[in-house]
Amino acid sequence: MTDSPGRTSPGSSPSDETDQADKAGKAAQEDRPTHWAQEQPPPGDWSTSAQGPPRPPRQRLGTGERARAQSAPQQGRREAGGLPGQRPGQQHGWQQAGRPQWGGPPRAPQPGVIPLRPLQAGEIVEGAVRTMRIHWRAVLGISLTVAIGTQAVATVVDRVWDRGAVELDPLGGVTPETPQELVEAIGNGLGGIGVAWLLSLVGSITASALLTVIVSRAVLGRPVTAREAWRSARPQLGRMAGLMVLVPMLLIGVFAVGIVWGLLAAAAGAEQAGMSLTALGGLAAMVVATWLWIRYSLAAPALMLEKQGVTAAMRRSAKLVRGSWWRVFGIQLISILITALVSLMAQALVLVFDVFIHGAGMGDQSVASATDWASLVEIGIAAVVSSVLTLPVAAGMTALLYMDQRIRRESLDLELARSAGEGK
Repeated sequence: MTDSPGRTSPGSSPSDETDQADKAGKAAQEDRPTHWAQEQPPPGDWSTSAQGPPRPPRQRLGTGERARAQSAPQQGRREAGGLPGQRPGQQHGWQQAGRPQWGGPPRAPQPGVIPLRPLQAGEIVEGAVRTMRIHWRAVLGISLTVAIGTQAVATVVDRVWDRGAVELDPLGGVTPETPQELVEAIGNGLGGIGVAWLLSLVGSITASALLTVIVSRAVLGRPVTAREAWRSARPQLGRMAGLMVLVPMLLIGVFAVGIVWGLLAAAAGAEQAGMSLTALGGLAAMVVATWLWIRYSLAAPALMLEKQGVTAAMRRSAKLVRGSWWRVFGIQLISILITALVSLMAQALVLVFDVFIHGAGMGDQSVASATDWASLVEIGIAAVVSSVLTLPVAAGMTALLYMDQRIRRESLDLELARSAGEGK
């Protein structure tokens, strides 16, 4: 008997143990449910070992040669941009600027003036300025036309409606002596301010109607002319006119309701109480008007880009602003501050030029000269220059803020990226 250690036990023959093993295997296969298919491949040599080419004889390596041989594959993977334990060409994490960045998001596509992702306030300002710089011909033509038209009307209003401003001027005007005269002077002054504010709002909305088209093309990186912007905005100008009338009238109505009670009390003889009610009502009306202005501040780009009606655009603006009122208010406040700063700089330059040329003093002569046609024309020129610079920024910021709100709420960036890729 030739027993092999580790395979058979003493006292049993190999044939007996093989028969028992075959019987046990057949019984186990009968008891175990089978999952094999009925059709099997033909029998053959299915061994995993394969005869390859003869291996070269091993060479004994020294300690330094062995270390270099072990580090060579890893060095090759590092030179190929990979990491140890990583296949050549495989990237670990997000790859950017030739080096791996662990867990960092990929850069958003930017076919135009802004990246297609949620924007910060500085990026909105930068996008508006970049639009004005890239498409300066179309932007300059539109803003200059709007600025000259609105400022011409504002100059005439300032020349005609200067009584209240002169009476309230502390440098040489007539100071009201009674509360009733003060109320009348305030009414005249507020009337002129209201007309100027209304003209400014009309100019801003009119400019935004045309400049929104340019901004929408600039976001996709496409050129546009003033004629193309006019052709695209012309079907919506009637609805834009309705929006220009409805929103300012709504805000003026809020102010009228706020101050009418004080004016009625002053007219009835209770002058002190009337002045107090007028001040409190005006303050409350300012708060409500500011809330409504921010609520409907995105109505113009919604009307132009979504081709909606006046009331639908106002509802759309209210929906986009809901939950982000303070953020929209902050960005609109930045736009107002930029506009005011540029306007003050332009007015200061005109004032220095006027003093240098005419040598106007600070007495009654300066007050009188401030309301003549020559001075009003100079002030109007300064206003036109400032409007040419500020209208594109204000309108561009409003349009980009509208797109940013849609990106945050409706994933507009995906649609814009697809449109930019398809060239629509």
